[in-house]
Amino acid sequence: MNETIRKIQDHRSIRNFLDQEISEETINEILKSAQAMPNSINGQQTSVIVVKDKVKKAEIAKLAGGQKWIDDAPVFLVFIADFYKTDLAAQKNDRQQIAHESVEGILAGAVDVGINLGAAIIAAESLGLGIVPIGGIRRSPDEMITLLDLPQYTFPMAGLAMGYPSDHSHQKPRLPLNTFRHDETYHTEGLRKTIDEYDEQMKDYLKEIGREQEGNWSKATSNIYQMVYYPKVYPVLKDQGFKNDK
Repeated sequence: MNETIRKIQDHRSIRNFLDQEISEETINEILKSAQAMPNSINGQQTSVIVVKDKVKKAEIAKLAGGQKWIDDAPVFLVFIADFYKTDLAAQKNDRQQIAHESVEGILAGAVDVGINLGAAIIAAESLGLGIVPIGGIRRSPDEMITLLDLPQYTFPMAGLAMGYPSDHSHQKPRLPLNTFRHDETYHTEGLRKTIDEYDEQMKDYLKEIGREQEGNWSKATSNIYQMVYYPKVYPVLKDQGFKNDK
């Protein structure tokens, strides 16, 4: 196993950070790594807002549902699906951009954000930083858009809190590889049994870290997925020009 793979497979979310700044050079290396990743049609329909202002970070933490580690981290990155700049390209060439109104456009933007985010995580951790991704920025997307002064055809997809770790957190167990890797076709056989076994493993893990009230993986996941847990996303997407009707 080489050092890159070892570092990736040692990933864990960090929520406690030292009071230590991250240099501009380090931030830019992380962002250049994220930007270097592949993207749909080379449209480069993503952007990143770098937030260091303490007041703004505190507001984002509040909007995300009280996630104090956003406030505690010296740097918070907001990953944006950005069809504003591609619309400028369309205007320059006397074209009307329609892709952002389609489901495919939203998927392309979301996938590209995910690729950027993954690369930023690997780069940050390779430089000794701890990170925790934040989906909670979609909890109040209208207020996030106002706070970050985002134009039409953009949407805040995910965040990333970054800082130097103040402790070494536990690594959360994952489902076995055979639930993730499927050869040639999707394999359903044995999946429920594997989930049952993983639930027992997660139950022990959660007890070990003092969060046994969460139960296990299937209970925690189904509690969330029985509802649309960020109901403002769809109407705000439409307000931003993502009609989602094609």
